[in-house]
Amino acid sequence: MTEPIDIAVIGGGNAALCAAITAAEAGARVLILETAPKPYRGGNSRHTRNFRCMHHGPLGPLVDSYTEEEYLADLMKVTDGKTDEGLARLAIRSSEECLPWMEAHGVRFQPSLSGTLSLARTNAFFLGGGKSLVNAYYRTAEALGVRVLYEAAVSHLELEDDRIACLDYTHDGQTHRISPKSVVVASGGFQADTDWLARAWGPAAKNFLIRGTPYNRGVVLADLLDQGVAQVGDPTQCHAVAIDGRAPKFDGGIVTRLDCVPFSIVVNKNAQRFYDEGEDVWPKRYAIWGRLVAAQPDQVGYVIIDAKSLKLFMPSVFPPIEADTLEDLADKMGLPPDELRRTVDEFNNACGDTSAFHPTELDGVATKGLNPPKTNWARPITDPPFYGYSLRTGVTFTYLGLKVDERAQCSVGNRPVSNLWAAGETMAGSILGQGYLAGFGMTIGTVFGRIAGKEAAAHANAT
Repeated sequence: MTEPIDIAVIGGGNAALCAAITAAEAGARVLILETAPKPYRGGNSRHTRNFRCMHHGPLGPLVDSYTEEEYLADLMKVTDGKTDEGLARLAIRSSEECLPWMEAHGVRFQPSLSGTLSLARTNAFFLGGGKSLVNAYYRTAEALGVRVLYEAAVSHLELEDDRIACLDYTHDGQTHRISPKSVVVASGGFQADTDWLARAWGPAAKNFLIRGTPYNRGVVLADLLDQGVAQVGDPTQCHAVAIDGRAPKFDGGIVTRLDCVPFSIVVNKNAQRFYDEGEDVWPKRYAIWGRLVAAQPDQVGYVIIDAKSLKLFMPSVFPPIEADTLEDLADKMGLPPDELRRTVDEFNNACGDTSAFHPTELDGVATKGLNPPKTNWARPITDPPFYGYSLRTGVTFTYLGLKVDERAQCSVGNRPVSNLWAAGETMAGSILGQGYLAGFGMTIGTVFGRIAGKEAAAHANAT
């Protein structure tokens, strides 16, 4: 780089872009170092589709209201209370002002998707999805003078006492060293490094699929943790969902997610059910199914539905396996036919009155005397043709990350690192101890990206 740099932002997704834009608007000279090639820029943000947002009344595409306390209660439920409440409230409270900020910086919204998602009140959907959001932010950043280097892989940040003295990256086959005044790390988790996943989870992790970018390998995260920068989170905790077993190893994205679980039974390879498929509305429970499937033999599961449920959910990019009988479906899916028939009959016999069935709300249509139960949407699987999907664990991002404070600043021991901030998935474990809430990753990235950009620019401008 021949021109001076005030702030280096490591990463190229939503959090990085929010930080870069905010810092540039504060007068700082900003460089984004994105590991991916330009067509794959944006990290996991390319695959997102909505942003969970607090609001006191109708706001943009959002209807009614969604209060701080309700939002927090939803988060506490899915995390089982394993969160830093102060940081969680900061993210929630700040989300309301983020939506108009996003619109002012080029993001456009559309009405909520319907069906099992039930998010018109809580989540704002991006027109054109996450890739459109990413492209809008890049246009805005570049108009502000932010420089972007693609295929620029950061390998090391040199920590001296309480500051980052310099950082190394490779680009065009050469290694470069720069010494920015401030550094923002927004380079995601380590989920694309399947060896690291296997060290945390054991050999079962080799069977996991990675929903997002293959470039989130945790290189910068590991480098900083090795130097004693404070960490947060459990390496076995992550945002992991059940996705179509036919999805690619990397980068299949959100179109491989399966939303049919509430209207199904889910069995393992022995054709045995293992959890309540109707525990709660899908946005609050879809993220537990990756871990549930991971605990089953060979880390696989199978969804079984019938004709009356086929149109109730957003389909995967892959069509379901279809058969006129359960036995034929079992053969096609590699399941034991007699055991699948026994499991379905047992489930059907436990179903009662289904007149209150309501596909988008908790309806209390439950089984009786069945273990595990199905507590909502329990209708007998009787109407041919029958359909099935295979399920695999799809990891979105990991929760082991950099511990931050309310200023998004990193620390060593009890001392802040004076010029180091983190935002997005690389610090999400500061708030997400376990579980996940639909659209909350984008909330964390947007809120803490803006905070990190503001703080990094203030430091650079004062230096």
